[in-house]
Amino acid sequence: MTSPAALDRVTIEGARALFRPVPGYLNAASLGLPPRTVTETLKLAIDEWSAGETSPTSYDQHVARSRDLFARLVDVPTSHVAVASQVSVLAGTVAASLPDGAEVICVEGDFSSMVFPFLVHADRGVTVRHVPIDAVAEAVRPTTVLVAFSLVQSACGSVVDAEAVREAAAGHGAVTFCDLTQAAGWMPVGAGGFDITACSAYKWLCAPRCSAFLTVAPDLEERLPLRPVNAGWYAGDSVWDSCYGPGMHLAHDARRFDVSPAWLPWAGTVPALELFTSLDMHAVRDWDVRVANAFRAGLGLEAADRPVVSLPDPDGAKQAALSAAGAVVAGRAGKVRIAFHLWNDESDVDLALNALAANRS
Repeated sequence: MTSPAALDRVTIEGARALFRPVPGYLNAASLGLPPRTVTETLKLAIDEWSAGETSPTSYDQHVARSRDLFARLVDVPTSHVAVASQVSVLAGTVAASLPDGAEVICVEGDFSSMVFPFLVHADRGVTVRHVPIDAVAEAVRPTTVLVAFSLVQSACGSVVDAEAVREAAAGHGAVTFCDLTQAAGWMPVGAGGFDITACSAYKWLCAPRCSAFLTVAPDLEERLPLRPVNAGWYAGDSVWDSCYGPGMHLAHDARRFDVSPAWLPWAGTVPALELFTSLDMHAVRDWDVRVANAFRAGLGLEAADRPVVSLPDPDGAKQAALSAAGAVVAGRAGKVRIAFHLWNDESDVDLALNALAANRS
């Protein structure tokens, strides 16, 4: 099996060539398009499955490879990475590990997977304070146990000042839990700066849905011991010797938080992560942001440092006009959300601008 360190560098042009042209697809923030390597691998995996030529142990190699690649992408040791299916499952593990009466800070309007898992513990005194995105750091206080936030907000693409949050949390002894789902894949991210991170790979990382990752800092046990509430055979120290009770011997590293994987998505996750770990993420960010800023300029808006453009759309007219012109976008929180990624270029900008111009006229 090829080591992640041995992957060849891929240029932006080379990466773009891997995606099937889909004019007007401006929805990476909802669902990334698969590169050709992903679809080819999935087709092969289905053929092997239908021919009875695969097994759980062979699928397990895809999970292990994905774990290694994600660790490289977010710059942490592989032993810090656990696998799961969705962010909400991982957030549920964090929420279940909070002491009774814990205070949690969440971003006002953050995606529900980073909010609901904490709200459901209200019966044991867990309280959630919702604060504006630009006030997260200043909201941390000595009573705060956890700061849970998406680095990039789902509804609008705004980026949290992570450094300020980290400093505030460290100053008050609070734990940081950061969702990287809307960040990993278009910008450089490092999980090592947070106590806990979670990430679904089916958006900007262009993997099939149902592959997600958790990272856990090695010193977290001293401040917030995480309870592996989803522990099953796959969290065992020796996976294939953990299929039956009564004895339980969980892995000694982050694998103890593993959730039994849905096999086929992991086959497709490997080539997706191979692509993004082979790219210069600074160059990806520059491409995505440049195209988004060309769109902003066409609307007379100021440039920004993110690839998502969110426009007021209370009646859905903008989204309807874009859809009628062949653009795939999303309606979120009373706005239309337009997301630019590697497969997008100036032709998509022109399509979207023309659709909105026709809507105004």
